Amino acid sequence: MMTIEEHNERGAKSKKMLLWFGMVSMFMMFAGLTSAYVVSASRRDWLKDFKLPEAFIISTAVIVVSSITFHLAKMATRKGDRNGASLWLLITLALGIGFVAAQFYGFRQIIAMDLFFTGPKSTVTTSFVYIVTIAHLAHLFAGIIVLLVVIYNHFKQKYNKSQTLGLELGAMFWHFLDVLWVYLFLFFYFY
Repeated sequence: MMTIEEHNERGAKSKKMLLWFGMVSMFMMFAGLTSAYVVSASRRDWLKDFKLPEAFIISTAVIVVSSITFHLAKMATRKGDRNGASLWLLITLALGIGFVAAQFYGFRQIIAMDLFFTGPKSTVTTSFVYIVTIAHLAHLFAGIIVLLVVIYNHFKQKYNKSQTLGLELGAMFWHFLDVLWVYLFLFFYFY
């Protein structure tokens, strides 16, 4: 007969495994998009001198810092520091919103360079950047919803030193989104 602790541990492992499967499938989608980008780069109408806007550099720094603050929230929860965890979770949320704002400002910078995503003045290069970035933002919106659920559960005192599963799952997904964006940013920056 299984104890309650064993049952909870199995459930936690199952949830983490399902999240890993989801994250791997999301990464495969972005691997396919970046592969299509590489193949399309051989087109004659490809922009050879396209540079990412500065706002994308700022957004990359913001999302990396947000991963750090989410980790600090998790550590504070494990130490029983509810006020610290509250502060770090709210900072993570603000940084997530800041990342989105910086991404949209980056789109404005691309348009200011007289490069468009659709229409007669569009280019294949900028259309790819737009599609990949919007796809990442869609996943980030899901991450913000997850973060809001984690914050809600935190304020409902569902997490403590011994019960952090929801917080851990939320942090895993957030860190994945961070690593994914860093990969995409470096890909676009160096390719």
